[in-house]
Amino acid sequence: MKRSFIYVLLVGIMVAWGLNVTALKVLVEHFSPVALTALRILTAGLVVLLFLWGIGKLQKVSWNEAKQIGLAALFSVVAHHFFLALGIARTTAVNAGLVLGLVPLVTALLAIVFLGQRPTLFRLLGIALGFFGVVFVVASGDGGLGHLSIGDVYVFLAVLAQGISFIMIKKATVEARLMTGWMLVFGSLWLFVLSLVLEPSGLSSLKEGTLPLWMIFLASAVVATALGHMFYNQAVQHLGPAESAVFINLNPFFSLLGAHWLLGEPISPMQLAGFLFIVVGVMFGSGGMDDVIARFRRAKAVEGGRKAGM
Repeated sequence: MKRSFIYVLLVGIMVAWGLNVTALKVLVEHFSPVALTALRILTAGLVVLLFLWGIGKLQKVSWNEAKQIGLAALFSVVAHHFFLALGIARTTAVNAGLVLGLVPLVTALLAIVFLGQRPTLFRLLGIALGFFGVVFVVASGDGGLGHLSIGDVYVFLAVLAQGISFIMIKKATVEARLMTGWMLVFGSLWLFVLSLVLEPSGLSSLKEGTLPLWMIFLASAVVATALGHMFYNQAVQHLGPAESAVFINLNPFFSLLGAHWLLGEPISPMQLAGFLFIVVGVMFGSGGMDDVIARFRRAKAVEGGRKAGM
């Protein structure tokens, strides 16, 4: 798979993920969050497995691979989507989208710790700027930092869980698309159990959906969750977690636009400032600036070699 195609694919995934925050905000206002998430993830997992079966890529997995899938599913599916559903129900779509913009920074920090990537000055500066941007976001809410929204905390926990899962996916020996399908199915079963415990009437709330709501549900489950996670995880195995995560800086941008245009949520100057800090932090923290500097040095070295050969 060519890098240019992967880059275009990642941009498309970010559009879907950014707008998915708005879609989830609409859905959790009508359905119980955990029950809804369990059904959405199960639908996505079945779509991925059906897709792989259709192209002849649905294969058996070994016991060791099943353990890798199960452990990654606890973070990528259960923890991430559980906290995301709870968080979106308790904060605005704008705030949720901006906090989700921390995924690249958290992934870069975890890659430093668990994959041995060198913690350059730009990466450390990026991590600091990204977290500072989130401070701007939550400070602009009701009550400021003294009354931090529990929804913002839940969304950050979802970010942390997803960052951990990217490291696991990079280390896994299972093909990314196959791993995604089984992770979604296994994770959804755990989410159904959580739903029965936390939301006794959660499944019954799903009976009250209208046709427009179920259309939004299918778009979220199939496009954003099934196809989005399948191809993103494949990009992680091709490019690595840090480089793939660079593109997630587009996620809060599309989340902002979706929440503003579709839900009418206002965008404050503080939130815009926070967004800018997060974007700059992503570029630094995920290694974007390191790559630019490395290319510049290589170009200077080639130019110097040409001059020396004259």
